[in-house]
Amino acid sequence: MRLLIVSATSLEIKPLLNELGKGRLLKNDLTRYAYKRFQIDVLVTGVGMVPTAVVTGLALGKYTYDAVINAGICGSFNRDIPIGEIVNITSDCLPETGAEDGEHFLSLIDMKLLDKDEFPFNNGKLVNHSMFDSKLINGLLTVSGVTVNTVHGNEKSIESFVQTHKADVESMEGAAFMYSCKVYKARFLQVRTVSNYIEDRDVSKWDIPLAVKNLNRFLLDLLNE
Repeated sequence: MRLLIVSATSLEIKPLLNELGKGRLLKNDLTRYAYKRFQIDVLVTGVGMVPTAVVTGLALGKYTYDAVINAGICGSFNRDIPIGEIVNITSDCLPETGAEDGEHFLSLIDMKLLDKDEFPFNNGKLVNHSMFDSKLINGLLTVSGVTVNTVHGNEKSIESFVQTHKADVESMEGAAFMYSCKVYKARFLQVRTVSNYIEDRDVSKWDIPLAVKNLNRFLLDLLNE
C-alpha cells in the first residue's frame, strides 16, 4: 500500500519519523520509507497555504497513492473538545479570501467570482467524502475547520470571526491540502490534534507536546491496524 503523509513541519511528526527509520530522499521535501507492508512517502511542506498547495500538488502529480494523510496540530474554537483530542476534519474552507466592503466582508461567492458548488467546493466548503475501512479513523471525532493565513489570538477579532464563521478548529494548511487532493481525486484524511484553545494568545496554556504525542500514536496505531 502506498501512502503519502503530509505535514507542515517535521516537529509535528517527529516520533513517526523516528519509528520509520532511515528513508530515501526523493527531493528536498519528500522522503520515502518502507514500513511493514507500506511504502510511505513523507512530505514536509512548510507552514501555510501556498507551500502546502504547491508542494502537495507536485507530489500528487508525480506519484500515485492509495491514501493521503495530512497530519498536524490545530487550535480549537470549540471548548467541548479536550486539548490533546484527535479530530478528523471533514469540512474546511478559506474564510479570508474575499474583499472588505466598509464594515462588511464579501466572499468570492458574494462577489459572483465563484459559484458555491463550483469544483472542488460544496456550498462554499471543501468536503471530504473519502471512505476508509478503519475502526480508528471511523472512531475519530469529525469536525469542521477553517484555514487562515493569520491564526487568531485577539479576543475582539475572535468574537467577530465566530459570529460569521461556524467552525470547530483552525489551521494554516488544511483547506489547501484538501483542495490539492480533490483536484487530483486522491482519497485523503485530514487528521489533527488540538494543542490549544483559540483565545487571547497565551502559549503557556498550550500543550504542543501532548498534541504531538497523541497525533503520532494515532498514526502508528493506524499503520499497525
